[in-house]
Amino acid sequence: MKKIVLFILTVVAVSFSQAQDNKVNPIIKDFGPVYEIPDAVEKPDPKLNYKLLVDLVMASSKPDTINLGIEAACTLLNLHGVGGVPKEKINMVMAVHNAAGYTVLNNEAYRARYKTDNPNLPMIQALLDAGVKIVVCGQTLKKRGIDPSTLAPGIGVATSALTTITTYQLKGYATIKW
Repeated sequence: MKKIVLFILTVVAVSFSQAQDNKVNPIIKDFGPVYEIPDAVEKPDPKLNYKLLVDLVMASSKPDTINLGIEAACTLLNLHGVGGVPKEKINMVMAVHNAAGYTVLNNEAYRARYKTDNPNLPMIQALLDAGVKIVVCGQTLKKRGIDPSTLAPGIGVATSALTTITTYQLKGYATIKW
């Protein structure tokens, strides 16, 4: 009898620990999975309106791999969502510049440059669908010879990333740099 009780307790404990290890995607369904942390003492406040500015400068490590900064932006949204913040209370802007400028090319331009499809496009579309405003630095476009017509659909052009960042900081946005 003791063996049966011990076995049942073990199964319950393992099931409970595995349930806590399941990743969730409350806002961006296919990218940036996060863990629920029910015992967390510091959590996002669902009553607040979050204003998030992502300063994206990093490129992908290899052309056929996703940009970890774009994935981190998906994770950031999901972290707020898992904390109970509704998508409608999160305003995110992503300012893309420097080497990251190439990650927002449409598939045709990306393929012409790197001989592979742009692996970032599904994440970019998921962010846009979640209401994220994505702009690329016009100065980066000029300096790197990127034609604005070759950007992925939905990507806007800013005068510069620097002025975008300072403008949104003055509007109260918290800046996160990747």
